[in-house]
Amino acid sequence: MKWQLQWQNWPYYRQLMRLDRPIGIYLLLWPTWWTLWLVSSGLPDLTLLAVFSAGVVLMRSAGCVINDYADRNFDGHVERTKARPLAAGLVSSGEALQLFGLLLLCSASLLLFLSPATQLLSLVAVALAILYPFMKRFTYLPQFVLGAAYSWGMPMAAMAVTGSIPLWIWWLYLANLAWTVAFDTFYAMVDMDDDKKIGVKSTALLFAPYCHPIIAVLQLLFLTLMVWVGQQNGMGLFYYAALFLVLLSFVHQHWQAKTQGRAGCLQAFLNNHYSGLLLFAGIGLDLL
Repeated sequence: MKWQLQWQNWPYYRQLMRLDRPIGIYLLLWPTWWTLWLVSSGLPDLTLLAVFSAGVVLMRSAGCVINDYADRNFDGHVERTKARPLAAGLVSSGEALQLFGLLLLCSASLLLFLSPATQLLSLVAVALAILYPFMKRFTYLPQFVLGAAYSWGMPMAAMAVTGSIPLWIWWLYLANLAWTVAFDTFYAMVDMDDDKKIGVKSTALLFAPYCHPIIAVLQLLFLTLMVWVGQQNGMGLFYYAALFLVLLSFVHQHWQAKTQGRAGCLQAFLNNHYSGLLLFAGIGLDLL
């Protein structure tokens, strides 16, 4: 395949990577930072912080590109996604694949700063990123695969900092997986009608008409597991105050989704950025 990436198409590549909509970066970054701060008992090594932060941006961008490549024949039939560069014919499939490969190559260069064991763990991250976009064809649980992908930075961060993966990291992993399924189900609720027409599967379609109570259970599971993680790490007042504020943010999200229709579901999804930020603030303040 000849080189197809063109500098003049950068605005479209930027859209393809969703750099104009960084919500996914935030939702991936906060859990990674929670972990780095917890396993470091405070401010982590600045090199590791830079490596993992850059990795979040690159891998999230790569995930968006391969997602749009997988959905290139579906996005044009969905109101919210029909203007995406691939669906609109603004970039070619070859360009998308080459951009995906370039992003993976840049991500791989970051592994030079990490231990061999952490490098091996990164292979799982790549596999999950590639697997997720295709799951919506075969299962109603693609959000669980997304949760597994969005949480994989946690064991990687633990391995990079401590050389091992403590048991509580896996409880943190499960907590983040539950949170991801919850907020991405809000996101999937926006497209339920279009997804039914084109045969795309999601937890929103699986859980309907019980989306709200199931999302609430997942959010309570997240909070419960985070309380346990806090106890394992000897966290104090700021941490638990932050968890209480996160609980209030979840209540607000349900109010938005129930009272404002599809726009409310989208806003509820977006507001999880602030939930993640609140928890990070609580962790950071507690470990000062």
